[in-house]
Order: sequence, then structure tokens, then C-alpha cells
Amino acid sequence: MNYPGSVTAQSVSSIHMAPLANRMLNLLFLFSMLTSSLAMFLLPADAEAIPVFARKYKLSCAACHAAFPRLNAFGKQFVEANYRLPNWKDTTVETGDEMLALPSSVPLAIRAQAYVQQRQAKSISVETGETTQASTDIQGPYLIKLLSSAPLSEHISYYFYGIFAEKGDNGTVIIEDAWFSHDDLFDTGAGMMFGQFQVSDLMFPRETRMTFQDFMVYRMAGLTYDRGLVFNYDLGPVGLDIGVVNGNGIHGNLSINSPGYKRPDHMFDNDTGKALFGRLGMTPGGIDLGLFYYAGSQKNITGVAGTVSGSRDTDKNAWGVDLSGKLGNDTYWFAQAIWNDWRGVIDSNRNYRWFGAFAGVDYVYSSHWTWSLLYNYADAGDLDNTDTVYEGININSLTAAASYYFMRNIKAVLEVNADFQSRVEQTGSYYTGHLTGENYALIGLDAAF
Repeated sequence: MNYPGSVTAQSVSSIHMAPLANRMLNLLFLFSMLTSSLAMFLLPADAEAIPVFARKYKLSCAACHAAFPRLNAFGKQFVEANYRLPNWKDTTVETGDEMLALPSSVPLAIRAQAYVQQRQAKSISVETGETTQASTDIQGPYLIKLLSSAPLSEHISYYFYGIFAEKGDNGTVIIEDAWFSHDDLFDTGAGMMFGQFQVSDLMFPRETRMTFQDFMVYRMAGLTYDRGLVFNYDLGPVGLDIGVVNGNGIHGNLSINSPGYKRPDHMFDNDTGKALFGRLGMTPGGIDLGLFYYAGSQKNITGVAGTVSGSRDTDKNAWGVDLSGKLGNDTYWFAQAIWNDWRGVIDSNRNYRWFGAFAGVDYVYSSHWTWSLLYNYADAGDLDNTDTVYEGININSLTAAASYYFMRNIKAVLEVNADFQSRVEQTGSYYTGHLTGENYALIGLDAAF
């Protein structure tokens, strides 16, 4: 990700409590159907395909997936039922204790990916313009994950996955999704998810996409992993989701030493503010429609090409529209548009607005073949010509992918990406912007077991 705070975009500062009331008013205005007496409620977001469930209930992956990892209608119902079937207790240990529901075995699964990629993009020094390239790249393993999930009570479930290796980094284990969920708070019919998750999961979970290529606007806008609470409640035909997160990603961490010497605990957040977000969802005419809003803050950018996080807090707002549906029995389509407003992120007296979107279609041709198209577009808008790395938000690419399923849970992937974004020449003090193309072709394996 590329957004203010660091060149790797792993942290975003959160909003100050002083303007919190104004931000709440903005949310209430956007979600006008929410009355002042309504509490905040939420259901868990879609998670990744996980063979734990197939093993637990002795079902084929095809029960929940049109083609892994894309969910079908039953798979979505399974998620809405808090990741369980009515007979979930049948696979728990008989202890004679009604207050204990232990899975009969530790629910674990693995997902592994490996690729060979031919690509055009390079590693470029923003200071000197020096380039390094491996045009043919053997990416094996590209990803190895350990996944787990299970019901723990009539209404509480958990889900997590840890990454053992990703993108060539074999020296670090990192936990990404990790949360508890409750599907009926205080017998109200409301739900809650608490822990670590992606804000963008309210729209389209990145973990269930069919392409290697990402939903780029989510990463560029900093709407991926964070820590917090999400609540949901159905208001008749409208679903309401509201959440609060630290707003600094999943890496911000400060040691407590205010008593004069360090203590064994750490702060997950790195300031006193929080970021707020929400979504209204409805299904007019059989099309899933969502309206999204996010209000937070981030540090200003400074240093070489804007790669250093400053000390000044700036407002960060995003609002979006998402659409999805199905054509016939085998074709799934989806689209997302997000408008971003980063106020004073470079010049304190200027607002920086930019836009990003994606659209895609997945066609399940047969039990062995699926075909996918994904179009990514972003216009850096006011961030153009700022001599910062954020000029590189510009993207205009079309991805085509074909997957061949040897079995339900292992597939070969062939994917090509065509980059239509015009290249730019270096004009400022630093080498930023779309200096090289992003065309690529890859072939590989993706398995979950």
C-alpha cells in the first residue's frame, strides 16, 4: 500500500477526539435511516476459503464455493450464520459439560501459492533513479498460510490466519485476520466482530478474489487491515454496518514506559483518536448495492518523495459505492468506486482529492475451468505533480485470468495483466510516478487443504 505514514503504507494515524462529534454528524447525515436511538450493530465480514469447514461437516468445497475461493449463495448463508451449520455440536467432544464445546480435533488448514512471473515493472530508487529488475521471477513459495476457525458457543465463533511466508519474506510470521464474532448480542438479532480485519471486507473481501491482481484502490486508500469493532443490524430491507478502528493499521505498537521503566504491555494504537466507518447495504432489483463512508486521519507526508511520516495530523475521508450481482447461474460481476479526500496531507492549506475504482467478472465455465477479468483504475488527481510517490496512485490496467481445477481445492492459474497507463518522464527532484509499465504474465499453483 502507498499512503501517508510510511512508504510501505502499513500505518495510518487516527482522528483526534476533538473533531469526533463533527465526524459523527457526517456519518449520521450519510446514513439518514439511522435513528438516534439505534445502537451500533454488525455481522462478521466474509473470510477466506478454509478447508476446516469441509472437514468438520464432511462436505465438498463445492457446497460453499462456486469455485474456490469465490463463495456461492450457500457459502454466503454459511457466513451469515456465523460460520456454522445447525449440527455444529455433532463434531465437538463429549465431555458431559454443557458449558464446554471443544472441537473434536484442532481445526487447522493450510493455503499455499507458488508462481513464475514474467513482468515489466522494476524497483526504482526515488532519489537516484537507479533501477533493478528480475524480469523472470520464480516466486515459490509466494504464500503459505495457517488458517483456523470454529464455533465456541451458540453465538460466538473465531477466525484467524497466520502467514509463514509471503512475497519472499521467510523470516517473519504475521497474523492478519484474527477476530471473534457474536451473531445475536443481547438477544437483539444484532451481530458484532471484534479483533483484526480489513475495513474493505464490508464491500469485497480481497481474500476471496479470483485473480492474483489485487483490488488496488483498497490498498492505495489504506482501507485494508486494522484493529477494532464492527457491528451490524438489519433495518428491514437495508443492512447497516458501523465500525470503529484504531486507524493505524496492524503494525503500530508502543511500549508503555510512563511509570519510569518499561512495563510488559504495549499499546496497539499510537494516538488517542479512532477512525469511524460505515456502510448501508440493500438489494434493489436483485442487485447488491452498498454506500460506504470512512472518516479518520493520517500523518502528513514529508521527506524524500513523501516517504517519511510527519508529525502533523491531517483529515482523511473516503466515500464509495459498490455494486454486484449474478448473470445466469455461472457469471458473477462486481464493481467498486471510491472518492478520497486527504486534507492538508502535503500542504496544510490544500485539500488533495483523488479517485479509484475497479470492476470485474468471474465466469465458472465448468467444474474444471473458471475465467476472470478485473479492471483497475485510479486517478491521482490533486496528488499529480507533487514530486511524491503518491503520483504513482495512477493506474489503468486490465487483468485476465484462467484457472484450471485439478481438484476442488487445487488449481493452476494463468494470468496476464495489460497496463494502459501512460508512462511519465522524471521532471521533479525525485523519480516518482508511472516510470515503467506494469505488464506481466504469470503461471502457478494455488491450493488449500
